Amino acid sequence: MPDSSIVVLLGGAGCSGDLMELLDDRYTVRSTIATSQYPLGKWYETVEDPTLADAILDRLVNNAHKIELTGESMRKVQGQQELDNEATT
Repeated sequence: MPDSSIVVLLGGAGCSGDLMELLDDRYTVRSTIATSQYPLGKWYETVEDPTLADAILDRLVNNAHKIELTGESMRKVQGQQELDNEATT
């Protein structure tokens, strides 16, 4: 098992199983950094199998340091600023 790797999971059939396998291999052995645009409560809507969602969240959340970002998306803010600048020029 490598010390570090980057895995992008975009969804689709079997994607949740791949994520579960990755987390299961690393659980209590290696650190894992995960990012998502979905809040934890929405994972049950995203993962097709509720039991699999429970297992994935258990491995992600147990002993985790969770950072939740709030506020407007920086892309949205910068896009609006660009629109405003175009309108004034």
